[in-house]
Amino acid sequence: MLPNTGRLAGCTVFITGASRGIGKAIALKAAKDGANIVIAAKTAQPHPKLLGTIYTAAEEIEAVGGKALPCIVDVRDEQQISAAVEKAIKKFGGIDILVNNASAISLTNTLDTPTKRLDLMMNVNTRGTYLASKACIPYLKKSKVAHILNISPPLNLNPVWFKQHCAYTIAKYGMSMYVLGMAEEFKGEIAVNALWPKTDAAYSIFQKPKSFTGNFVIDENILKEEGIENFDVYAIKPGHPLQPDFFLDEYPEAVSKKVESTGAVPEFKEEKLQLQPKPRSGAVEETFRIVKDSLSDDVVKATQAIYLFELSGEDGGTWFLDLKSKGGNVGYGEPSDQADVVMSMTTDDFVKMFSGKLKPTMAFMSGKLKIKGNMALAIKLEKLMNQMNARL
Repeated sequence: MLPNTGRLAGCTVFITGASRGIGKAIALKAAKDGANIVIAAKTAQPHPKLLGTIYTAAEEIEAVGGKALPCIVDVRDEQQISAAVEKAIKKFGGIDILVNNASAISLTNTLDTPTKRLDLMMNVNTRGTYLASKACIPYLKKSKVAHILNISPPLNLNPVWFKQHCAYTIAKYGMSMYVLGMAEEFKGEIAVNALWPKTDAAYSIFQKPKSFTGNFVIDENILKEEGIENFDVYAIKPGHPLQPDFFLDEYPEAVSKKVESTGAVPEFKEEKLQLQPKPRSGAVEETFRIVKDSLSDDVVKATQAIYLFELSGEDGGTWFLDLKSKGGNVGYGEPSDQADVVMSMTTDDFVKMFSGKLKPTMAFMSGKLKIKGNMALAIKLEKLMNQMNARL
């Protein structure tokens, strides 16, 4: 973890989507340095499923030494963005850093992506980033710090990152393309970079000069450059390597070919992960036994879904996980009621996924995992998997 230096003391950081998640984490790190944080997010009332509002985030920010300005902002609304910027100028006197973090996601293929969901991703990710940048740039030009940081991936044209969720990839890449354009347009005035999270290195980027611009940063890489060697603080399970995120070609078997990018996009060295061996005979059955031991009425109540697993390879077959019946149940074969989600994958990858060695989203996006049914319920299962990891 990088120590605080105090270099951001008195700086004003405007962060979209800062009421929770990565946005709030960046806000808290900057606040510990004494920064002023503009929390530009739309959650003013408690969400039934997601923790945090702009007001609870403000309380946390002020508790660690920063000053907070909570603003109700839907980045699709230009007037709300402009109003928040005006409030920031009135309260803090300027804007030094903009973090475009607000984002919408739908990991669905072309035929399963409704137009309404497509419009949401394009308007929040691509259009919202543009509008927030446009509103803040006149004030960033006056700052000695002057950074724009988009939470978006390096531009990787490998088709594997498009084939399962073309709309989401394009919407997210729109944020990255602004980095290319604005870094050149405002060279010498504003540093414009992208950060894609394995951990969190925004703080390190904010301390770099304006000449550090046009970069697509993988945060583990930049932290290593800062001398950080122990990443246990960022790992779900200390001692295990961090799992790669989307758009990073770190699983050799998931990549059919490497499409080299040119121009302003920097080339990154790939750090190959050691592939895990095939599971022993009976590994699937053992995995389901551990899953069954971990079930409870609370887990069932929080999930309310039936999952069917179609597994290919040794020790495969059809298995189910019932998180609707009292106490929950697992077993070989078909469930008594219709499954809400059907997941198809190899037994190797199934065991890796439930043991925390393969990130479910990575498995899906690389084509290793195929999902039919309710995607929201599929995402819920990942929380249960995290509880399994310490026991497998």
